[in-house]
Amino acid sequence: MLVAAAVCPCPPLLVPEVATGAAPELDAARAACTDALGLLAAARPDRLYVVGPAGEGAHGVFPAGSTGTFAGFGVDLSVRLGDDGGRPAGDDGGRPAADRPLPVSLAVGAWLLGRAGWADAPIEGLAVDGTATPDVCAGIGRGLADSAERVALLVMGDGSACRTVKAPGYLDERAAGFDAEAARALGTADAAALLALEPELAYELKAAGRAPWQVLAGAAQGADLDGRLLFEDAPYGVGYFVAAWS
Repeated sequence: MLVAAAVCPCPPLLVPEVATGAAPELDAARAACTDALGLLAAARPDRLYVVGPAGEGAHGVFPAGSTGTFAGFGVDLSVRLGDDGGRPAGDDGGRPAADRPLPVSLAVGAWLLGRAGWADAPIEGLAVDGTATPDVCAGIGRGLADSAERVALLVMGDGSACRTVKAPGYLDERAAGFDAEAARALGTADAAALLALEPELAYELKAAGRAPWQVLAGAAQGADLDGRLLFEDAPYGVGYFVAAWS
C-alpha cells in the first residue's frame, strides 16, 4: 500500500555540478526536495520506488545498484541507485538491468537520495515510457502499491517546457493552464485529476512528468493521502513542482 510520495522535478540543473554558476537559482527547489524526502523517511516505508520518465533511454526496471552519469552534460559525476541486492519490481513490463545506465530522471533522483543520505528502505527505479496511456500508467502504479505493506514513491518529472519564448519548446499559451492544473492536482493529492491529464497535450507541451504522475495516481487509489505543494516555479520556462503526499 502506498503510504507516502514525494514529487520532484528532474532537470540535470538540479545537480549543482551541472548547473555550475547558475546553481543558486534552484536552491529553493533543492531545499523543497530535501523536505519532501524527509517526509518520505518519516512514513517508514518498507520499499521505495523511484519513478521517472524514460526520456530517450530504455524504459523498465532499474534495480538497486544501477548507476548513472552526468558526463553527457560535461560533468565527471556518477551516481548509484541505492545499494546492490534489490529485487526487481513487479508488474511493469520491463526487465531488471543493472547493466544499463540510469536515465537522466532516475540519475537525478539517485543524486537527491544520495544527498539526503537515504537509508530508510530498499530502493528500485522504474523508467516509464512517455507514450504509456493513463490506464497503463495507473496499472503500473497499482502494481507498485501492492508490492509491499508500506510503499513510498519518489516521482521525478517536469511540467510543460513551453512557458516562455526562451523555453525549450518555445511559448505555448496552453502551457500555463496545464501547469496550473498539474500543480493543483499534485498539491491536493487529486489522483483523478492527474489521470485526466491528456497525453497528447502533455506531449505537445513537452511535459515529461505526465506519465510518472499518472503512475503515482494509480498507486494512490484507495490510499486516502493528503498532499502539499512545497515548490512551484518555471525559472527556465519549464514547470517545476515539488509536492509531498502522506
